[in-house]
Amino acid sequence: MIEDEPSVAIALRDSLESEGYAVQTATDGSEGLRLASAKRHDEAPDLIILDLMLPKMSGLEVCQRLRNAGVETPVIMLTARGAASDAAFGLKLGADDYIPKPFDVGELLARVEAVLRRAKPRPTNAVITVGDVELDLRRLRAMKSGEPLDLSPREFEILQFLIAHAGETVTREQLLHHIWGEHASLYTRTIDAHITRLRHKLEVDPADPQHIITVHRVGYRLVIN
Repeated sequence: MIEDEPSVAIALRDSLESEGYAVQTATDGSEGLRLASAKRHDEAPDLIILDLMLPKMSGLEVCQRLRNAGVETPVIMLTARGAASDAAFGLKLGADDYIPKPFDVGELLARVEAVLRRAKPRPTNAVITVGDVELDLRRLRAMKSGEPLDLSPREFEILQFLIAHAGETVTREQLLHHIWGEHASLYTRTIDAHITRLRHKLEVDPADPQHIITVHRVGYRLVIN
């Protein structure tokens, strides 16, 4: 955990340790980068909780340096309330999730469990092929027929969730709560719009999708072939 606010750090550490996690802490970006970059198996963390506003080095720079160095440890970013652009940039740099301050500790613990659960089966290179589209989920890059494909951080989030449940029917509510969390009710009309944009980017014929299938009145199912 890389967090410079003592009250937040203490509360988080106590909550995490009460759930059985062993916690290392750093109060500035430089020290956090050193701890997060540990190579030895017994020292390397399974998850990094990273505040964005830090002394010496920002959380965004810490995340960027980790990913540039090939460190694939999952990262949950703590962002200031309303800092949507920072959160989006953090996801583009390689963060796995974010949660705005002030936050509910119970929600953060649930996010920790979810990110760790998603990280376990993920292959090292995390490259998935959907039709003629190649998705690098770690670096948030996409190629279609050998050419770069522009996908937004939000579109990558939706795809990551669909890929994690490939072949299963995912409800709109599941997608909304996974991506927008406590604010899901504010975005109930946008999930279909995001899916429509994804189909135009991924499908050969968006009007007759072969990969992102609509399950009437329920949600969507991703078919990978």
